[in-house]
Amino acid sequence: MKAMLSTAVGGPETLELTELETPQPRKGQLLLRVHAAGVNFPDTLIIRDLYQMKPPRPFAPGGEVAGEVEAIGDGVEGFAVGDRVLALTGHGGFASHICVPKAAAFKIPDGMPYEDAATFIFTYGTSYHALKDRAQIKAGESLFILGAAGGVGAAAIELGKAAGAKVIAGVSSQDKADFCREIGADEVLIYPREMDRDAQKALSKEVKSLAGPDGVDVVYDAVGGDYAEPAIRALAWTGRFLVVGFPAGIPKIPLNLTLLKGSQIVGVFWGAHTMREPQAHAQNMAELFALYADGKVKPRISARYGLADVPTALTDMAERRLLGKAVITID
Repeated sequence: MKAMLSTAVGGPETLELTELETPQPRKGQLLLRVHAAGVNFPDTLIIRDLYQMKPPRPFAPGGEVAGEVEAIGDGVEGFAVGDRVLALTGHGGFASHICVPKAAAFKIPDGMPYEDAATFIFTYGTSYHALKDRAQIKAGESLFILGAAGGVGAAAIELGKAAGAKVIAGVSSQDKADFCREIGADEVLIYPREMDRDAQKALSKEVKSLAGPDGVDVVYDAVGGDYAEPAIRALAWTGRFLVVGFPAGIPKIPLNLTLLKGSQIVGVFWGAHTMREPQAHAQNMAELFALYADGKVKPRISARYGLADVPTALTDMAERRLLGKAVITID
């Protein structure tokens, strides 16, 4: 088998394409022949030891895959050799083969190609858990998304619309704004790449003008940094601020804002949710597959790479060049 390995702490340029012995599944595992793997922002962090999870080296990044079952370990029921499955792997996905626990695998619905399956579970799983479980968003509410043109942001646009919310997409450029309108955002605002105090005040004012005089009901923050505080200032009474990611840095929030607005700052750690609440995760996946079948959600794949091009894919992700999702296709 082939794998793109992280052998030392560092950026994408430190990864090495390596030939390895194909593993055999242990008890409770499936061996997958990987056809496609999704590219996500945590992949850029885990190789730098900046993610919550720090696997021992050498390891391959890649947190979600789609492929077919080649072998089955002892004690596994409900799967057969040849089944098409997607799996949340955490790491190890940028490889031609991987062993995954049975609990991490879901059969791919008929009509879903491998590329869609490989770019489905991480972003839609995160955003569905955020909006449904953590924000409990309701039809008629307003939703402001920071980083709306990225993978989880684009998923949040579609899921917010499916929930009946008014969706306001926040992005940093005109091409990203156009992309968000194409996938269903009701309103789009473009914020500067650098935020000073005046820009923060302007951002809060613009969000309120688009959401309504009372402010926005839910903020989905996949950016962090200096963008978080003005978004919280734009919240309505009892609004919910979803903490999703920090590519712009970890913000420091004046907590008096939550008192004045009766608002909530709500953490979204979807990876932990899948492990701590597996039944709820399985139910969410069933509901997401139904939304896909109904045409309400579909991964927006803007870039495709081969296994040898993983370093380029991760560089493009880290530098925020990508719209929607990117996928690694593995021959």
